[in-house]
Amino acid sequence: MARRTQGTSAGLDRGKIARAAVALVDRDGLDRFGVRRLAQELEVDPMSIYHHVKGKAALLDAMSEAVLVEMMSGAGDPPGGWVETARWIAQHYRDLAYRHPEVFPLLVTRAQLNPVALTALNQLVDAMRTAGLPDRVVADAPMTLFGFLNGYLLAVLNGQPGASPAVDPAAYPALASVTPLQHDYGTATEFDRLLDTVLAGLGARAANPGAAR
Repeated sequence: MARRTQGTSAGLDRGKIARAAVALVDRDGLDRFGVRRLAQELEVDPMSIYHHVKGKAALLDAMSEAVLVEMMSGAGDPPGGWVETARWIAQHYRDLAYRHPEVFPLLVTRAQLNPVALTALNQLVDAMRTAGLPDRVVADAPMTLFGFLNGYLLAVLNGQPGASPAVDPAAYPALASVTPLQHDYGTATEFDRLLDTVLAGLGARAANPGAAR
């Protein structure tokens, strides 16, 4: 099919462009992504894309929003309780990272101020305030939770799940003594365990008014 020239209707909108961009990055990686390559995939002139998305930065933001919309579209309603809500968000976010590992770095490196991201955070904050947690703990919770999620998921997506790190016991005896306990690196079991640690830390701060300033 011949490429549509500038100004020719291609049935495009922001959502269709973003989903096509996600599919392209899923296939070829973020390093190779560009508006011209996306235009070739859509068989349109690049200016047809810019008519709907104002520049590459806006396109990257649209891609982030597209995968978050996908994440939440099948998530249903959050469960009751702030711990359950936080775990619900975290589990869906992990699933998203594994479905779109090439797109996931965009969620880490770009501010997520789109409605779907803000809605999920609002649900967490609302659940925490309803439970009576101190506002200082509530305000810190999104950064605490996503600091863990983003750092952990970036690490394991580039690692080998289920493999213990190789450590020289002669040089690092204390570290080597605990590496057998890291045999489940990158697995859902490890993720759940570390997530429990993060949530327990937030709960402990909430239970200690003096620490929640």
